[in-house]
Amino acid sequence: MFMRVDRLITELPPPQTQDPNAAAALQELLGGKYGEMSTLGNYMFQSFNFRSKDKLRPFYSLVASITAEELAHVELVSNGVAMLNSGPDKKNGDKGNGGDISKTPFEAMTDIRLAAAFLANGGGATPVNSNGVSWNTDFITTTGNVIFDLLHNFHLECGARLHKMRVYETLSDPTGREVCGYLLVRGSVHAHSYALAIEKLTGVDIKKMLPTPNIPLGNIPECQKYLDEGSHRRLYTWSNTDYQEISGIWGNGEVALPDDPPGELEVVEGMPEGGKMQQLVGVPSAFTPDYAPEEMFEIASKLYKASR
Repeated sequence: MFMRVDRLITELPPPQTQDPNAAAALQELLGGKYGEMSTLGNYMFQSFNFRSKDKLRPFYSLVASITAEELAHVELVSNGVAMLNSGPDKKNGDKGNGGDISKTPFEAMTDIRLAAAFLANGGGATPVNSNGVSWNTDFITTTGNVIFDLLHNFHLECGARLHKMRVYETLSDPTGREVCGYLLVRGSVHAHSYALAIEKLTGVDIKKMLPTPNIPLGNIPECQKYLDEGSHRRLYTWSNTDYQEISGIWGNGEVALPDDPPGELEVVEGMPEGGKMQQLVGVPSAFTPDYAPEEMFEIASKLYKASR
């Protein structure tokens, strides 16, 4: 089962400008071949299909616990995409009606790279890549063979790191860069954890291939605060009672990768503290949440008071 918490896995700075083309680039990290939908789908179905769970508990728990974090990553990227599509919140922007729509208030949107992000989704994110091509289940590998699936997951995390690096290089807005910085650190953790799992099973020191591509996280300013707080050394159980067995892989004297700040790896019970969710003020002229939303707000206010 999954439990949902009304926070983002990390807080994102507000966008400086409305930049739908930057949002389109960020879509690659959501619906691309190596995006968060792929990591989530692979680990989720591998954990559902895992055989001999009790006898292989540390390996099952590793895949299962990372699944929960990947769901949080999908949410993080989706929020980053929506924030970049929307731009800075306008104070009281969702008050009043949508005005005269005959004046083509969104004419400029016809020139953006992913026009469907506005025309179909109101500025929201969907599981597509940077060109609007739908994510698909062909990107999921779940063979039932533990070593093969772990090796595929290692490959997937390395591919995701490469794509994040390239997307990062295309962005200047702090919202998109923060998404990339955080995911680069956490993706490095997951690649490292799968490498250790393969090493425990086979004796092959596959972590010598890390980092791939070969650039230290310390070279990326948006990664620095996460390195300073030790996020590169932490693996979360995402449960208060289960998946503790990952400490047999991520622990026992294992240490951070050579290019990262030194220290022993640690398992943290539960989940990260996270950060607040961006409000994403409505745009009545785009019918989000509607052309004249005051009645909706009034109804919601009454329902909120009744719930207290």
